[in-house]
Amino acid sequence: MREVMVIIMPKNKNSPLYEVAPLKDFKDMLRQADEQAGDKIAIRYFVDWASKSIRDVTYHEFKHETEALGTGLASLGITDCHVAMVSENSYYWILTYVTVLNSSGVYVPVDKELPFDEIMNILRHSDSEVVFYSGAYEREFRERADELPQIKYFIGIDLAPELADGRFVSREALMAKGEELLEAGDNSYLALESDDSALKMLVYTSGTTGVAKGVMLSLHNLVSSVYYGLQVSTVFNTCLSVLPYHHTYEAVCGLLVSLHHHSTICVNDSLRHVAENMKIFQPDYIMLVPLFVENLYKKIRANIEAKGKTKAFDKLIAMSNGMRHVGIDMRRKLFSQIYDVFGGRIIKLVCGGAPIRPELAAFFDAVGINLINGYGITECSPLVSVNRDYYSDYRSVGVKLPCLEIMIDEPNEDGEGEICVKGDVVMMGYYKNPEATAAVLGEDGWFRTGDYGRFNDEGQLFITGRKKNLIVLKNGKNVYPEEIEEYISSIPYVSEVVVYAVKNDSGEETALCAEIFPDEEMFEGKSNEERNATIKNAVEELNRKLPNYKKILKIKLRSTEFEKTTSKKIKRVNLGADAQPEADAVN
Repeated sequence: MREVMVIIMPKNKNSPLYEVAPLKDFKDMLRQADEQAGDKIAIRYFVDWASKSIRDVTYHEFKHETEALGTGLASLGITDCHVAMVSENSYYWILTYVTVLNSSGVYVPVDKELPFDEIMNILRHSDSEVVFYSGAYEREFRERADELPQIKYFIGIDLAPELADGRFVSREALMAKGEELLEAGDNSYLALESDDSALKMLVYTSGTTGVAKGVMLSLHNLVSSVYYGLQVSTVFNTCLSVLPYHHTYEAVCGLLVSLHHHSTICVNDSLRHVAENMKIFQPDYIMLVPLFVENLYKKIRANIEAKGKTKAFDKLIAMSNGMRHVGIDMRRKLFSQIYDVFGGRIIKLVCGGAPIRPELAAFFDAVGINLINGYGITECSPLVSVNRDYYSDYRSVGVKLPCLEIMIDEPNEDGEGEICVKGDVVMMGYYKNPEATAAVLGEDGWFRTGDYGRFNDEGQLFITGRKKNLIVLKNGKNVYPEEIEEYISSIPYVSEVVVYAVKNDSGEETALCAEIFPDEEMFEGKSNEERNATIKNAVEELNRKLPNYKKILKIKLRSTEFEKTTSKKIKRVNLGADAQPEADAVN
């Protein structure tokens, strides 16, 4: 296994926060954008990817189109109701999102990857009265509209005006009607206001265990996340918007943050096209999850190794690092071919959802791309902490937002305990679920995240693991499986891994098992025996560096990937020594 030195960025914890324009609400956000950057491109998207036909929408045009759509909705009596969205990422997802945020209604983003029965359940539970949908859901909604009597209108994003009938409305026709009404002086939408503390967005979680819950976020929650988040970590001129919009991370930290910064959002049409779209749009920042960064890293490394340039590349990194120590930074020139992978202008990758492996952090730092890790949870709108651009430790998830208090509850001798959060971004509670709300949100305002962590002396937060995943061995030792999984993930032959406890007949957790999905490309042409031996030897080498109670005593190999949530997190339910689908014992 290649030894990697992690270079920590220069610490400057006393550097001032970024200056951010205050915003009352998202109408105020668009007003500021129109006044200060009206002619700048707000959003770029493919009208047709095959022909590379792109539409550019300025901030002035975007503001006007939200007003046209909002006025059209108001003409139907849609002003203060719950409005759901079921669609792929698109310009009209963003347009509807901001339009509803600027009404007196509530936006309900629905995960498009869910089974359609579950989508129907969320529409019912959320009390949605209107649903916007893309053409991919036309047939299902037409066939099952009678099962959703509370839905007054199904608004087709792609529906041609001539195909609208009854409860099915064309978005295009609705905007045209709104445009006419605006020109005639109709201000029914423009006059709408929202209570700062009232429900504004209802987001259904897709956790790795348990049933989805509706997280209630207020306008104040969302505005605070944008305002204080930008103070800690800024963005730049152009982003490629990749992650699903129904996730709060992209909806708030990606879309709303970019709009308030007056950046240009480039809508990625498909994950299959990411590599080509980076070259077309040439972003300087991208919001990603660790799995995406991991895949990019592996592809870049594999390309270097395929060309037989690994030693030369590592020497170039060593030379560059040496130059940086004496104040000479040539990384953008020395590693220009890596920049070309991202379109040539990349400055920053913002990563959330899970810890970043030190090997990845070291690599991107070495080539001059700022890889910033943060920590968030939907119930906190979603941002809790993020590394500063010039005060970053890749092992941590950064410093808390200025509007927050964070408490480590019942810390152990190492200062580790459950992370509890209090402040402006903490949710109102779970929709129609007071029992679940009471279990995590006290009357004193402290939200129990279910994550374990600690602070260092510099005020940086470190995530240790999930409370529900904690392994308590028979000898009393506590093990966070995420820590061991991070070590094993650094083995080149490992694609995915989950660590859990081996239990004896009494149900006591006695040792650790690693269930591994190998990187099959690494073993092409090799026998199963060779594959098993290689992985076993790599894990045994790792074991020699770990305390006895953290050693892996059992390995199981999978022939398929782990089942995942729609946010690409491994589902840990039904995993354990007694229930292992398609797994072979290696030792």
